[in-house]
Amino acid sequence: MSEAAQQGINIDTMSLDQLNSLKQQQQNRLESLSVQYNAFKDAKDRLSLAKESLATIPTDGEGGQEIMIPLTESLYAPGKIVDPNKILVELGAGFFVEKSANDALKVLERKYKVVDKNTENVMSAIEVSSRNVQALNQAMQGKMMEIQAKQAGAAYKKQMEGSK
Repeated sequence: MSEAAQQGINIDTMSLDQLNSLKQQQQNRLESLSVQYNAFKDAKDRLSLAKESLATIPTDGEGGQEIMIPLTESLYAPGKIVDPNKILVELGAGFFVEKSANDALKVLERKYKVVDKNTENVMSAIEVSSRNVQALNQAMQGKMMEIQAKQAGAAYKKQMEGSK
């Protein structure tokens, strides 16, 4: 069942202009959801990369492993890991906490699960909006056929009256 039907909107009684307006709203919603989906997908990719990077740090010895520290997306500085069991993890909103490598990995896994669930929810909403747009397109085609049939009927009636 389409979202419009769930909300109690009877698209069969709407005018062509109303259908077009509703279709535009659904297309805008679909575009917004697609942007959100891509943002979640990018976040999942970053979290996966962080987990992979964390797995490369040896935690059983002292520091000293050389790494490249990102200053921007394309600018890095050389550095060394002082203590591989003291990892700063962003909790969100600019808050960081020091964790062991294993605890940092658990935080990343929890964040990944949350982002993954949000991605699934957005995908479900995208599917609903897509079905709504398809239903509105079908309703608009039906209205157009109805208008054309009325026009053809009126033209035929006028032709028949003119031939009398």
